[in-house]
Amino acid sequence: MELYYSFSALIVLASVFAYINYRFLKLPSTIGIMVIAIVVSIILVLFGESFLPRTFGKLNELMNSIDFTEVLMGAMLNFLLFAGGIHININDLKEQFRPVLIFSTAGVIISTFIVGFGMFYLLPFVGLQIPFIYCLVFGALISPTDPVAVLSILKQANVSKSLETKIAGESLFNDGMAVVVFTVVLQIAIGKEVDLGIENITLLLLKEAGGGLLLGIVLGWITSRLMREVDDYIISVLVTLAVVMGGYLVARQLHISGPLTMVAAGLFMGNFNVKFKMKSITQDYLIKFWELIDEILNAVLFLFIGFELLMIKDLNHYLIPGLLAIGVVLLARFISIWGPSKFILFRSTFSPQTIKVLFWGGIRGGVSIALAISIPKSEYSNAILSITYCVVVFSIIVQGLTIAKVANPKKIAKEEQEHAGLQTKEA
Repeated sequence: MELYYSFSALIVLASVFAYINYRFLKLPSTIGIMVIAIVVSIILVLFGESFLPRTFGKLNELMNSIDFTEVLMGAMLNFLLFAGGIHININDLKEQFRPVLIFSTAGVIISTFIVGFGMFYLLPFVGLQIPFIYCLVFGALISPTDPVAVLSILKQANVSKSLETKIAGESLFNDGMAVVVFTVVLQIAIGKEVDLGIENITLLLLKEAGGGLLLGIVLGWITSRLMREVDDYIISVLVTLAVVMGGYLVARQLHISGPLTMVAAGLFMGNFNVKFKMKSITQDYLIKFWELIDEILNAVLFLFIGFELLMIKDLNHYLIPGLLAIGVVLLARFISIWGPSKFILFRSTFSPQTIKVLFWGGIRGGVSIALAISIPKSEYSNAILSITYCVVVFSIIVQGLTIAKVANPKKIAKEEQEHAGLQTKEA
């Protein structure tokens, strides 16, 4: 019953904050909910124990009762990624396959090391010493863009389809690489012996990412065949729920990537179910159901992120390192986008404006916080969590609210055409 009470309280708070945001703040829903939650958290931290001890205690108790890492990585993320995968057109993804692949693999590794080195050499200037290996841990958890935050905010940004596919595709697929890099670096940090040979790392990546994608395709194919025989919207909804919940359990038992399993299953079902003779009412109900699930869980997740402030001790001590980290992470993001885009194969599709939007659209979110919380307690874990929180809040609020202004679809289309023409002449 404790889980029911906790979830009920979160739903009530999310709905109240969503209403306040809609009536007064007029921000994008998820960002508005998070901003209100942060403001409430700050008020409670400053005045709660003195003026609202009961409310402060209850909210602290609620947040302490929930394992954020398990709830996000083990439950919510699967639903959100499946819902995101359903709405991506596979043909658009095929056209952007190379940049999506490079950004979600090499881009994550490049960013991890730039952030790691940058934080190691710059933090001493603000009075904070963190060993290099823990700086790399931070680099690994902060480098992947968050699929939930990106997909949620892209809905409000009027970007071109090709650019949206690049950004959304990267964020959906970079979890596999990010989890492998984070796992390996964290094991080294806590003193476990790890085989760092290329063969071992490649096998780990193939098992984690490749196994997740393969399982997702198999689940998507089986489910699509089943739904072909029973054209009923209630059964269709139940079957897709079974894919998400049962698929995660199978992925966990096989020790492969649950998030990538959900992305692959969602992509398969969203694109290949169209070939089956599904009634329009069935398809309409199915799409609307997953849109509703997506909106509800997004609201709860961003509420979580806002209230996570209550769980971080001495955040004010890490504000300057947090501001420093924001600059380092943005620099790393720019280099990890600009570098690969200069390869000859990509020159025709990457104008300066496109690179600018890809750079600014690399939004961090709940996944980075969940990974930071999963770090075993040590003298550096609270510092890493605090700095991560600063970067995530900046990323969601500042980048999330300005990405629509940075993205100018007409300008991007014009630049891409001119850029492609110049490359053709040079060739």
